[in-house]
Amino acid sequence: MGHAKAGDTVKVHYTGKLGDGTVFDTSANREPLEFTIGGGKIIQGFEEAVVGMSPEDEKTIHLSPEKGYGPHRDEMVVEVERTQFPSHIEPEIGKRLQIQQSGEQHIIVEITGVSESKVTLDANHPLAGHDLIFDIELVEIL
Repeated sequence: MGHAKAGDTVKVHYTGKLGDGTVFDTSANREPLEFTIGGGKIIQGFEEAVVGMSPEDEKTIHLSPEKGYGPHRDEMVVEVERTQFPSHIEPEIGKRLQIQQSGEQHIIVEITGVSESKVTLDANHPLAGHDLIFDIELVEIL
């Protein structure tokens, strides 16, 4: 059995939790997550944690926002006039929307505030600014 290294495609089971123990994602009861180490599809700290693991190894890691989804950035929160909202969308706190920026780029935003005249949109990842805890089990190196 070898150790996982950059460039390897691996399968892992994981459970992601916030500092208070709230589970935000898990691969339990579904197929393991498959990714290539160094491929940039997974958050940096998670990829780094898998390096050196062998199949059946388990570990728990604690990631700062910098190794996870980054810090919460205030410049990614904007208020828009409620009149700018399409009439078929009822703004509700917690609702996630896909909007098109200039050009072709689409981004996901979450409604974080609603008043009579304004709607607050947050384009930060929902886990930005949070310390994250992951329980990881390396299932297989492909």
